[in-house]
Amino acid sequence: MRNVSATIVSLFVLGSSLALAQEAAHSWSYKGESGPAHWGALKPDYQECKLGKHQSPIDIRGAKMAALPAIQFSYQAAPLKIINNGHTIQVNVPAGSFITVGGKRYELLQFHFHHPSENKLNGRAFSLELHLVHQDAEGKLAVVGVLLADGKANPVIAEIWKYLPKEKDKESAPDGVTVDPSGLVPANHAYYTFAGSLTTPPCSEEVTWFLLRTPGTVDKPEVKAFAAEYPDNARPPQPLNGRTVQMSK
Repeated sequence: MRNVSATIVSLFVLGSSLALAQEAAHSWSYKGESGPAHWGALKPDYQECKLGKHQSPIDIRGAKMAALPAIQFSYQAAPLKIINNGHTIQVNVPAGSFITVGGKRYELLQFHFHHPSENKLNGRAFSLELHLVHQDAEGKLAVVGVLLADGKANPVIAEIWKYLPKEKDKESAPDGVTVDPSGLVPANHAYYTFAGSLTTPPCSEEVTWFLLRTPGTVDKPEVKAFAAEYPDNARPPQPLNGRTVQMSK
């Protein structure tokens, strides 16, 4: 069941060969006539990008404090499997890493990066944003977002960047290299949460977002290395349309 679910999710979040084949016929990008403003018209399956009412990312302003359950992170080191899929740098994660929120378990499937950040705080964008994509037993998605501000280098990102693929659309698994996603998560797990969507076509909704309130850090060389490949792979913030954004204590 996990293999089937992971394939479906990878289709939605830039991972599978089927998605790549579809993109060849119905390409989308971050600029021009195939950019975010036009995604909803590129293909019938992408209509939610323009018609959806709970789209992501958002600009967080005036979040409401609430008694929310803590996020419990249970990540473990695993062999590095990295791909440049034409839209971002993505690391695919085998079974074994997960989060638990309010008694519900979400398995970590993959994580990837955006430059600059897609979500904003009071209009402020950050240098990078990390999306850790999870799925529960019913197939529902949850994304943990980590805003990355200029500052100290992140050792996990520095290690991943050593193995940036030289060619696109081909997963690489360097011998003997492991990565531990827990090193990407700030110690303070307080978060904002809201109902949202995938930030890439088909912009599917019913995605629960947990955006950590405390940013992580990256140094300028780490940002520069990513920006050299992806100078702008961020969808602009979308209307709230009456949604409430809550934040944990």
